[in-house]
Amino acid sequence: MRYFLSLAYNGTPFHGWQRQPNASSVQETLEEALSTLLGQPIAIMGAGRTDTGVHAKQMVTHFDVDIDTETEKNLVHMLNRYLNENIVIHSFHPVKEEAHARFDATHRTYEYHIAFQKNPFKHNAHHILHTPPDIALMNEAANYLLQQSDFKAFSKTHTDVKTFLCDISFAHWVSTEDGAIFTITANRFLRNMVRAIVGTLLDVGTKKIAVDEINRIIESRDRGQAGFSVPACGLYLTEINYPSEVYL
Repeated sequence: MRYFLSLAYNGTPFHGWQRQPNASSVQETLEEALSTLLGQPIAIMGAGRTDTGVHAKQMVTHFDVDIDTETEKNLVHMLNRYLNENIVIHSFHPVKEEAHARFDATHRTYEYHIAFQKNPFKHNAHHILHTPPDIALMNEAANYLLQQSDFKAFSKTHTDVKTFLCDISFAHWVSTEDGAIFTITANRFLRNMVRAIVGTLLDVGTKKIAVDEINRIIESRDRGQAGFSVPACGLYLTEINYPSEVYL
């Protein structure tokens, strides 16, 4: 039987999602926990990859396993007792045998959190920006993202992808009590894309570049034209959407 497992994690202690030699990853930690609790080797496929220090309020992974009804019912509880405080399991659902956590996802949403003052309780949870940017200007610039489709200018260079086309359906900043949050939704994201977009929008918000420069940067398809890549600590994968027919 194939299952979807939904989880959240604090990315600070991990070197990203993907298993890698000589470094702790979320994938490796979860695979080892599942293999131990289920008494058989378990390999999982995530909906995507997050970089070192990036957090997830929702990540979805799939794997195949034969288990009894009692284990299926109690697996979320078993995993949460076994794993440490940096990972929490939300749900565990049977899906169709061809369901795929990565390829069946229709939309993904990220948030980027910034704070305007130092806070010891949010040290690895926000990007600190001591000069507040102009939120209205950044939202004006973010609207241009919805009109474009090729985002090579915001992609990590030397990335092995067949296309840089993405369909961004939402991009908006909101002010918070002590900072701001940027939310962006798309069908797919390129490596480093959100962090590069945020860095470029902050250049608009701090009036280093004009609002309408966003279109020129995107159309250049040149990463060197875009803004700096903001730190990983403020980035959160928050939601992954699937069509209802993948579930049993």
